[in-house]
Amino acid sequence: MRAEPASLELRIDYQFSHAELLRRALIHSSLANESRTGVSSTLNDNEQLEFLGDSVLGFLVAEALVRRFPEYREGELSRLKAHLVSAAHLHGVARRLDLGSYLELGRSEEMSGGRAKKTLLVDALEAIIGAMWLDGGLEAVRSFVAAHVLDAPFFGDEEAGTDIQPAITNFKSALQELAQAHKLPQPRYTIVRERGPEHSKTFTVEVRVGKDWAGQADGRTKKIAAQRAARGVYERLRQEASPDSPPAEPHLGAGSPT
Repeated sequence: MRAEPASLELRIDYQFSHAELLRRALIHSSLANESRTGVSSTLNDNEQLEFLGDSVLGFLVAEALVRRFPEYREGELSRLKAHLVSAAHLHGVARRLDLGSYLELGRSEEMSGGRAKKTLLVDALEAIIGAMWLDGGLEAVRSFVAAHVLDAPFFGDEEAGTDIQPAITNFKSALQELAQAHKLPQPRYTIVRERGPEHSKTFTVEVRVGKDWAGQADGRTKKIAAQRAARGVYERLRQEASPDSPPAEPHLGAGSPT
């Protein structure tokens, strides 16, 4: 049974003023095509909203990257943006929101497992972004993109499943190179504590670079916690250490386990 769109509003933390926009964002063309009786029928699937959402998403991701990494050149920003708007990454976002359970599909698409198809899920996510832009404007979409599209990849998508893209930035390697550039000792990682049941543990990892630089972070795996801890120290060291030394550039790919 298809889930009610009202529960999706709770997941995305946004309530539509025009509920028909959200419903249209969830209607796949397979259902619209089965419902049409003639060529003059009103367009009522999510394809136009998907087109709009794709453009809005690209703009907001580019804006966020420029603000977050003002020192990066165009090529570096382009690589990060390409990951964030890729089907692989957006598929992970759509799965975490359980968009498949909200889709309105035609019979043939339903029978062929359309609710789990990557293309349909990504299209629906972009359509929701387009619908949200029409309903609430840029700020509403900016909040959604920041919470659901931008946040996870900078800390690692490993928590979402093994078939989702790994973290786009290897902060462990970046911190190691930055420490070397500033003639500091190599980072040392320590598991501070483990808590929770065996099947759902949370790890706290501490990283230290010499006497003056340290940070801790939590994660569902040691690897994620270490990356998060490394990121915090990397960003502080990059901002506060001597600007005369060359900064290290983050690497694409996931870091090695602690």
